[in-house]
Amino acid sequence: MAEQKAVIMDADGVRRALTRIAFEIIEKNKGAENLLLAGVKTRGVFLAQRIAKKLGEVEGRTPPVLELDVTPWRDDKPRAETPKSPPDARIEGATVVLVDDVLYTGRTVRAAIEAVSHQGRAGRIQLAVLIDRGHREVPIRPDYIGKNLPTARDERVSVRLTEVDGADNVVILSSET
Repeated sequence: MAEQKAVIMDADGVRRALTRIAFEIIEKNKGAENLLLAGVKTRGVFLAQRIAKKLGEVEGRTPPVLELDVTPWRDDKPRAETPKSPPDARIEGATVVLVDDVLYTGRTVRAAIEAVSHQGRAGRIQLAVLIDRGHREVPIRPDYIGKNLPTARDERVSVRLTEVDGADNVVILSSET
């Protein structure tokens, strides 16, 4: 079992980072009009919901949140047939903000972009991540970052959220030996 090396963010740190991301989204997009948040399952969905709620509190308009399952578009797992889903009218022309917990190699984000494109033509796509840990394998860079966290490849970053894990925090775990 992996051993916890360090707590990087506590519940207040996670809340502050998401609030900052929400304000950066507002600033970059000059408000919350025509926004759609697409949370990458599982934890990205809950982070997207929290950001959308904060956007609603500040702007008076809560953008919709799309749950995005990127599994069929992953290139590092056996590919199943891509689903034949109908276009999502909310995506057409919208600014889609992809939301994920940890950005590592960039492969999940690449798959998320493909999943969004499969459902419609977004006006533009932006990326928000709670943690950017580096080690990219594809040329992906987030627009909004909660925390840059340089890590060793053999370490794991674990984002824990109340909705899934019963508490909010971010920890570094040592590799299993």
